[in-house]
Amino acid sequence: MNIKGNTQSKRLNFWEKIYLPEVVKGLAITIKQAAQPKMTRQYPEEVFEPDGSYRGRPVLVLEEEGERCVACGLCSRVCPALAIEVRAGETERRKERFPELFEINMLRCIFCGFCEEVCPEEAIVMSKDNEMVFEDREEAILGKDKLLIPIAQLQDRLDFLREKQYYNHN
Repeated sequence: MNIKGNTQSKRLNFWEKIYLPEVVKGLAITIKQAAQPKMTRQYPEEVFEPDGSYRGRPVLVLEEEGERCVACGLCSRVCPALAIEVRAGETERRKERFPELFEINMLRCIFCGFCEEVCPEEAIVMSKDNEMVFEDREEAILGKDKLLIPIAQLQDRLDFLREKQYYNHN
C-alpha cells in the first residue's frame, strides 16, 4: 500500500514506454480516413439543399393578413449577441402592436436559434438561406423589407419545429 492512500501507479512495460503501438494506431486511423471517398461539393454547380432542421439566417414570417410579429421584444432580449433591435408601434383601428422597426445585424448574429425558440407567435424562424454577401456594414443590417418571407417558403421549417415541439400548441 502506498503512503499517499489507495492509489497505486501502474507499471508500464517496454512498448507502453516508447508509445510505438499508439503511434501506429493513430497512423492507421489517419490512413483509413484518407482512403475513404471525399464529400466535396462542387459549388456553385452543385447546390446545397438543406432539410428542415438547418438553421440559416433568421427571417420574419409573412402571412396573407400581414406579418405575424407583435413586437413583444422577447427575441431581442434573448439574443446573446445583441443582434436584434425591435421597436413597437400600435395600430389605430384595433390597438394591436406591430414592429415599427425590426432589424437584425447579420454581422453579429451567431445563428443560435434562441430568437426562434422564444417567439410566442412563430413570427421569427431560421430559414434555409446560407448565402449572404455584404459589400459594406450597412448592408448587413437587415430591416423588415429584407426579413419578411412568405409563409409558403418557410413551411418545412415550421413543420420541423412543430414536430420537435419547440412551439407549444394545443
